[in-house]
Amino acid sequence: MHLYISIASQCLLVSNRGTFQKSYRISSAKNGLGETEGSYCTPRGWHSVAEIIGKEAPIYSVFKGRLPTGQIYTPDLAHEGLDNDWILSRIIRLKGCERGFNLGGHVDSYSRYIYIHGCAAEDLLGQPASQGCIRMGNQAVIALARFIRVGDTVFID
Repeated sequence: MHLYISIASQCLLVSNRGTFQKSYRISSAKNGLGETEGSYCTPRGWHSVAEIIGKEAPIYSVFKGRLPTGQIYTPDLAHEGLDNDWILSRIIRLKGCERGFNLGGHVDSYSRYIYIHGCAAEDLLGQPASQGCIRMGNQAVIALARFIRVGDTVFID
């Protein structure tokens, strides 16, 4: 399986052996593209799926530090964390593959905790709004997590 994330069109495309399978709307970083730690930008280039977290969690499960909190996101819960970049439903953690660009040092996507994850602000999908990660709709990220595997390639452009 191969994932292609187009920042220009704010979509994630899935292909299998060169055949298009599915397309999802996403939201990348509101700060744009960049690889530097602390930039809150979405890193470019080749990545691989390093981990798939929460495969059995209920939809809208809230994650902190890659662990489910036991909470389910609701609008009432949102009022407790108005500026929170909610990580919901599933976490697909990415690892950079290009040493010096998105792997190692201050540009390492894995140590920057770059994920594909579900979000609370599904109305903002289709436009840059995240703090660096790739946000997806909750149903969509659950579906994606069902058929991708650790080691699958991801290209962010």
